[in-house]
Amino acid sequence: MKKAPQGQPLHNAFTMIELIFVVIVLGILSAIALPKFASTKRSADIASGRADISVIRAAIVSERQTQLVKGVNTYIPNLSANTTTLFTGSGTIPAKAKDQNRMLLLYGIKAGTGSGNWAVTNAAKKTYTYTVDEVATTFDYNSSTGIFACKADEDNCNALVD
Repeated sequence: MKKAPQGQPLHNAFTMIELIFVVIVLGILSAIALPKFASTKRSADIASGRADISVIRAAIVSERQTQLVKGVNTYIPNLSANTTTLFTGSGTIPAKAKDQNRMLLLYGIKAGTGSGNWAVTNAAKKTYTYTVDEVATTFDYNSSTGIFACKADEDNCNALVD
């Protein structure tokens, strides 16, 4: 333990100037870092959506190839059987193949609300939405061509599919 010289008090504390300097430096760092973290969430949602779209499209092609081997020349009629777990498939093979269920993704993608989630917009029209920063991008599935795509002029469409 330090001993102060005789007649002088021992000071083991920060001065007010040092404390103000630390607060200013922390304020500057947080002003720079916080906007970067906000854009990181958006980037993560975009990356997640891009991965989902790639998997869905690959599953559509894979399912089609499986059916071609069986002699069935159609794309899967529907991507989802319900509105809670999406992209599991629900269509049936034409009557000549005994109406077996056609599967897409084994486990599917859980539907949800808010940023980074998929939802069914209209099951009959085969439309889905993916939300990024509270902006929903609509995706349509065309069962005659097997195309799963969004409208190019919609917000986030290019970021999700390019």
